[in-house]
Amino acid sequence: MEISFNPATEAQRRPRPTDESKLGFGSIFSDHMVRIEYSKGRGWHDARVEPYGPITLDPAAMVFHYGQEIFEGLKAYRAKDGGILTFRPEANFERMNRSAARVCLPELPVETGLAALFSMLRADADWIPKTRGTSLYIRPAMIATEAGLGVRPAGEVLFFIIAGPVGNYYARGLEPVNILVEEKYVRANKGGTGEAKTGGNYAASLLAAKEAKDKGFDQVLWLDGATQSTIEEVGTMNIFFLIGDELVTPPLGGSILPGITRDCVLHIARDRGWKVSERTIGIAEIRSAAADGSLREVFGTGTAAVISPVGMLRYKDDTFTVNGRKIGEIAKQLFDEITGIQYGEIPDRFGWVRRVE
Repeated sequence: MEISFNPATEAQRRPRPTDESKLGFGSIFSDHMVRIEYSKGRGWHDARVEPYGPITLDPAAMVFHYGQEIFEGLKAYRAKDGGILTFRPEANFERMNRSAARVCLPELPVETGLAALFSMLRADADWIPKTRGTSLYIRPAMIATEAGLGVRPAGEVLFFIIAGPVGNYYARGLEPVNILVEEKYVRANKGGTGEAKTGGNYAASLLAAKEAKDKGFDQVLWLDGATQSTIEEVGTMNIFFLIGDELVTPPLGGSILPGITRDCVLHIARDRGWKVSERTIGIAEIRSAAADGSLREVFGTGTAAVISPVGMLRYKDDTFTVNGRKIGEIAKQLFDEITGIQYGEIPDRFGWVRRVE
């Protein structure tokens, strides 16, 4: 598909931040965006890179009423040689298509998404920060734009990409976070939309996250929706436990987001010959491991923070301190290898990096 380019004028360009140590996360956006339209019978059309700006929708647009919306998150990095690197972008577009199928949105050809993204990155190359630990966060999204009331799949859809420079997701960087095990609410059940990256899942998580923050916690750890006895994932991350010499993470079963960073950790761990298990983990097992000292590390994985060590877990009246509230050796090794690959500092033996030419 041909992708047209309408460059932003000087008046349309946005002020770029000058202090990369104060970027924060998700509040600054670059000069351009991608838009691609879809209509039933015609398919995807009118792909373009254009100046960042508002999206005008009819009040009856079906995204407002029936939640047909999905999104992704990935990053672009500034390499030492000045080049632009992306990390497993095809995996994001492949996952987006799986999410699209789940909520009855049309799938976008992966190569079309990649071509549009790379065109935008070339246009906004100056927005990619240079400081180690910073990046350009990229948000592809797809929404139902057809105007109409009545519960059915929409026949008109908009795909778009926006981006902006970011620093650490957590202001404290790699300092371990505090996690509250959620007992009252559930995130997802098997057969639902838990494995899709759709906004409704996150809307449903906000109240639990707010109540956890009010109690002094950074995130919630979700348990399964049926019995609330087995561990699933953290609010914005997949979760790993180092119990003895076994690195354990819950298996994908329809209610857990198939994280790309999660997949990277599994690849690296197995490549290094570590003992790795994707298996059901009961909260009772974690309580027992914490009590007998075999719970050595806990960390979350995700695009935003990459690796986020957990320093404390709270479940009911029990508080479990993990590794003296310090980042563990396994988490640090994984963080160093993944970020080293992302910034082009170490060999990419898995073929994960795609350079924007």
